[in-house]
Order: sequence, then C-alpha cells, then structure tokens
Amino acid sequence: MPSSIAAVSSTNQIPLTSGQAPVRFPKKVLGQEDFLKLLSVQFQTQDPMKPLEDTAFIAQMAQFTSLAQTDQLAKDMGAMRSDQANATAASLLGRNVTINAGLDSNKNQLTVTGDVTGVDTSGRTPQLLINGNLYPLSALLGVRQASAATTPVPAPTT
Repeated sequence: MPSSIAAVSSTNQIPLTSGQAPVRFPKKVLGQEDFLKLLSVQFQTQDPMKPLEDTAFIAQMAQFTSLAQTDQLAKDMGAMRSDQANATAASLLGRNVTINAGLDSNKNQLTVTGDVTGVDTSGRTPQLLINGNLYPLSALLGVRQASAATTPVPAPTT
C-alpha cells in the first residue's frame, strides 16, 4: 500500500519542471458518438445477473434522443440562417445601397454606393454585385430605392 496518494486536481494542467508554467488543455464537450461509446461500455461491463434496470435504460435512451434532436436542431437553424441571408440579399436586387468597403491607408472608412445588379450565393455567405464588384451582405450600411436611371419605366398605353 502506498504511503501517500496524490490529490486529483479539477483543472486540466500538467505540471512541468519548477519555474515553468503548467500546460492547460481545453475541455472537450461530449457528443453523440461519445455517449454511444459510454453506453456500449456500460452494456459490456454490466453483471449479467443484475442487468440495467428498465428505468435507467429508458432514461439514458431519452438523453440520447434529446442529444440527437438538439444536434439536428442546430443544423436546421444554421440552414435557416443561410436561407434567410440569401433571401435578404435577393430582396436587395435593384435597390441602391451603401456598403462598407473597408479602410483606406489612413484608416478612414471607405464606402461604396450603387445599385445591386446581382447576388452571388455560391460561397458561404451571399455577396452583392455593386458597380461590377462583389461585397459581402454583412458590409451593408444602408438601403434606398434604386436610382431613376436604372428603374424601368412602364411604356404608356394607348
């Protein structure tokens, strides 16, 4: 029997030689795959004469189902956010907008104003085509009605 037992620390640190700071490791969040591994190990190591009670098994399956549904909900919300951004960008077609185009060499904000003539949704976020250049939707500063030069005027009927 050992004469001393080292205390278990609640931090994720590995002590190094004296004078050096301990190394920290980020905590990992358990996911669906980890839950399945734990459940399978539990089944493999249980006493066959004392199997898991039905209530405990049902509770664990409910937790697993909840985890799977939460994961799917997060994916659906991401898809909905992307669809909303694409719809917003498409609604700006033909509108006159002001875009934040970044900073100049003196760190002054540059803006571009022009009519949205196209939308590119091929990337991760939609981009607006203004004066022949693409700008991310997130750079949008303001929206106005399209200029009179680009607004189609209906032909008079006789």
